[in-house]
Amino acid sequence: MNEERNGIYLRIDGDQYRHIWAVGDIHGCFNLLKRNMHRVDFDKEKDLLISVGDLIDRGDQNVECLDLINEKWFRAVRGNHEQMAIDVVIHKSNRDCWLANGGFWFLSIDPDEAIRTATNISYAEMLPLIIEVNAGGKKTVIAHADYPSDEYEFGKPVDEQYVIWSRERISDGNVREIKGADLFLFGHTPMRKGAVKRANQEYIDTGAVFGYGLTMRQIK
Repeated sequence: MNEERNGIYLRIDGDQYRHIWAVGDIHGCFNLLKRNMHRVDFDKEKDLLISVGDLIDRGDQNVECLDLINEKWFRAVRGNHEQMAIDVVIHKSNRDCWLANGGFWFLSIDPDEAIRTATNISYAEMLPLIIEVNAGGKKTVIAHADYPSDEYEFGKPVDEQYVIWSRERISDGNVREIKGADLFLFGHTPMRKGAVKRANQEYIDTGAVFGYGLTMRQIK
């Protein structure tokens, strides 16, 4: 597998895959994801699916969605909902914030599922925050909420909280390109009328768990 890890960054050689898709925030909507994959004729032997994060919470199939991180055809950046789960389950932080944002499902799963899910949550702590895909001479960068700099560089130190949580760029009327890559794909902020393009950035969380559809953006 032609991949390179540097701290919170993961670089993928996209030319080894037939097609590559990025998917918006899934939030426990596993069946919806499967239908979308079928619709685009996704081939698990030849294609790659990359999540912008927030696999879990609010939807009904959180265990199945978190299991995706073990699939060879799947990659994901860590979202703020994974981070809340990590903080509670792994680091024993106060659970009020997670529960208030859809984490109640973890309290209702059976003991065997809880053990498996806790293991997957520990794996989620090792997920990259930023994925760079190079395919067909183009560079695509995927992060959950933002890339908190106006110039991208693989391995560059950035504020990790901003990468996971920030809505500063999408809320800013000053639309500007981020140098250093052709395309940036973000999730985190639900766009209920479809994916939003701003300069060389696209916001592909289209509020699947709220009934607004799950966006799959083809990179290759």
